[in-house]
Amino acid sequence: MNFEWNEDQLLLKKEVSRLCSKFDDNYWLECDKAHRFPWEFYNAFAEAGWLGVAIPEKYGGAGLGITEAAIILHAVAESGAGMNGGTTLHLSMFGLNPVVKHGSEEMKQKYLPSAARGELHVSFGVTEPDAGTDTTSITTFARKDGDRYIINGQKVWNSKGKEASKVLLLARTTPLSDCKKKTDGMTLFLADLDEKYCTLREIDKLGRNAVDSNELFIEDLPVDESDVVGEVGKGFYHLLDGLNPERILLSAEFCGLGRVALKKAINYANERVVFNRPISKNQSIQHPLAESHAKLEAAELLWQRAANKYDNGLPTGPDANMAKYLAAEAVFEACDRALQTLGGFGYAKEFHIERYWREARLLKIAPVSQQMVLNYLSEHVLGMPKSY
Repeated sequence: MNFEWNEDQLLLKKEVSRLCSKFDDNYWLECDKAHRFPWEFYNAFAEAGWLGVAIPEKYGGAGLGITEAAIILHAVAESGAGMNGGTTLHLSMFGLNPVVKHGSEEMKQKYLPSAARGELHVSFGVTEPDAGTDTTSITTFARKDGDRYIINGQKVWNSKGKEASKVLLLARTTPLSDCKKKTDGMTLFLADLDEKYCTLREIDKLGRNAVDSNELFIEDLPVDESDVVGEVGKGFYHLLDGLNPERILLSAEFCGLGRVALKKAINYANERVVFNRPISKNQSIQHPLAESHAKLEAAELLWQRAANKYDNGLPTGPDANMAKYLAAEAVFEACDRALQTLGGFGYAKEFHIERYWREARLLKIAPVSQQMVLNYLSEHVLGMPKSY
């Protein structure tokens, strides 16, 4: 196995890092404070053509893989943009992957080119208030009405809902009680976020405030048959081509966020003089940062392996979930230790570590909790009984 990135991948990271350098920590601090979507940053990436990195060339994209998308998002987070920057972009990169894999030719021709150009924003509509990670228990329902569906229900944690014009929406088309398997009877739609039928309510949250998160209320939303992604009743399985890449890309972002936090902590420790010596000479400072570095290195290798498997058509569920788990643990620990290294200044917004720390705490919860990852691994990898 080759653990080195090739020349094109190294150049990709270099170019992305160069573009990110135009948007410093203060830019992200102000966007976060003002709850303002970073349009300048988003448009710069759209103009550079990076948003369509994983969309086939036939539809206006670069035709590269999840590996390259992950490299881009790793560089974005590592620049100091963190999860604010990553979430600005990653829905455009992985959100339409189920359409790439399972959409009709008409759907691909209609939507993918505008997504690759950065003109089409899509939100992810899966989670529901009363279902959480128990996706099979969703109650949003799509009723067939001639050549269209009428959808009613509620979703929550819709990122970029205010910027999006479409939502990749999972709804039941067969009641759960009529399904042989709990994962059957759900259908994936690329639906309009039409304000006549859809109401968004923003959620006030701890961090990552440059990108909105919302509750979505849907009342009698009409969706044409042509906007069904893949096969009716098989939406859960089609959705997996969005969920596994999501976990891989987020793992790369997590590691990038951890690295920038460590870098700032190391720089501060080398410059901060207490008792006539830099605090970086103290093992109580060195060892926690060194340990976090080692853990981030391990998480880096796992997301890269997961991305490589996905791009080569191999099963990637276990690797994608393990990468998410280890990266989330490593980045929060790294950010927490960086904050501790800076002491009181770590708590001050002007040093930016507290923003990283706030963003990192979310990563143990979303897009799937650490406990649910362990449930998955226990059952599907270790062969143990289902515990929930």
